[in-house]
Amino acid sequence: MGGREQSFVNEAFDSNWIAPLGPNVDRFEEAIALQLGGTVEVAALSSGTGALHLGLEILGVKPGDEVICQSFTFSASANPICYLGARPVFVDSERDTWNLDANLLANAIEDRMRAGKKPKAIVAVHLYGMPYNAEAIGLVAQEYGIPVLEDSAESLGSTYNGVACGTLGDIAILSFNGNKIITTSGGGALVTSRKEWKERAVYLATQARDDAPHYQHSTVGYNYRMSNVLAGIGRGQMEVLDDRVTARRRNFDFYRNFLGGIPGIEFLAEPQGYYSNRWLTCMLTPSYEVREKIRKALLEENIESRPLWKPLHLQPVFENSPNYLNGVSEDLFDRGLCLPSGSNLSGEDLDRVVGTITKTLQND
Repeated sequence: MGGREQSFVNEAFDSNWIAPLGPNVDRFEEAIALQLGGTVEVAALSSGTGALHLGLEILGVKPGDEVICQSFTFSASANPICYLGARPVFVDSERDTWNLDANLLANAIEDRMRAGKKPKAIVAVHLYGMPYNAEAIGLVAQEYGIPVLEDSAESLGSTYNGVACGTLGDIAILSFNGNKIITTSGGGALVTSRKEWKERAVYLATQARDDAPHYQHSTVGYNYRMSNVLAGIGRGQMEVLDDRVTARRRNFDFYRNFLGGIPGIEFLAEPQGYYSNRWLTCMLTPSYEVREKIRKALLEENIESRPLWKPLHLQPVFENSPNYLNGVSEDLFDRGLCLPSGSNLSGEDLDRVVGTITKTLQND
């Protein structure tokens, strides 16, 4: 916590605004919009997954449609496609950012169109805080007339050519889950430049109640709005976002400085014009065997680390989904490891991690 969260939560209790609307929700949405440049509309919601669900519905995704989704990501990027009765089509990553490969994306769209299934939307992810190539992805999307749903769950505070992540697609989503760079315990947001889409999101997120003196519903709705209490936490968190980004980037620099010179160890660099919040620091090892040796050595020291995301095209739940691959995400999964990256890590904590890894590699 940053310090002022409790005062905003107390404000909610003192004013008896506990429901999923109220002053904290309004102020939190305003703070997010200001952080993203001030020209967007924001709907605070109960989760990033809920925001993705609403975003896809607003973009017109219906049962039987196909939606292209980055394969190298968490399953929440694709699950809402299935909520709507649509089918995900997975596309692999580029080496430079670990995100959606624009050339492969174009090939996938062409192939789906030849099969009579033009994709209804593209879900592109800023993985681990690193922006995707928004210019290249945007050009492909524009050429084929397909909207982009920008998954910025991990990238609040990141920018692409000076433009905030969360403003690069037709609709974007944010996550404030407990593991994100700032948190509301659980929560998310939908971001758009179109006021009518924000209003539609709020309508759907509050059970799609029609404007009537009684409870009347003409559309299936959802219970996705953020509570005024959790939004109070979010208001306090937004005040320290810049500090959190600084801390995460400092973690990355520490790891890279002490481990980057070891043969076979690699860290993802920022291409020109990219600025990552470095939500998680990830490193590549020479092989699956070395990755596992490091992970287990850290675990023996009660230090948690995790492999990079297992690509969605390899997940049992999506085994029947079409995919367009180049081998990048599978290689990253085999060799990559997420290191402890919390904003409150001390120098002693970082020394323990680096010391354990160095000792393990020296004994290899």
